[in-house]
Amino acid sequence: MQTSFRVETRGPGLYEITRDVARWVAEQDRSDGLLTLLIRHTSASLLIQENADPEVQSDLRAFFERLVPPSDDPSMSYLTHVYEGPDDMPGHIKAALMPVSLSIPVLGGRMRLGTWQGIYVAEHRRAPHVREVAAHLG
Repeated sequence: MQTSFRVETRGPGLYEITRDVARWVAEQDRSDGLLTLLIRHTSASLLIQENADPEVQSDLRAFFERLVPPSDDPSMSYLTHVYEGPDDMPGHIKAALMPVSLSIPVLGGRMRLGTWQGIYVAEHRRAPHVREVAAHLG
């Protein structure tokens, strides 16, 4: 069973998709299996992260911005792929550092996520985007 999820982003940050994914998993005929998610973009990522305290999300965003600043930051002057904007190549670097796919066990029609875990699309670009996450439950 396969489907896709569309995620509209409004700039850098984490966008939770746990409820949508959980709803789709519960609707499938398969009660046990492995859910695989893949983001179909090269400047965004997928994360399983805490969904209880929003400070975790803002701290992660701040950390990755500090780790990989925009290409117009003097520390990034070595970058050559800069013609798509100062956030593009840093977005690719962040996507190379973070997961772009996730595997989640499913038991009894429910994802086996921990109590405080949620599934997020991590947007690395400044402009709004529509991101697609492909899902396969086998």
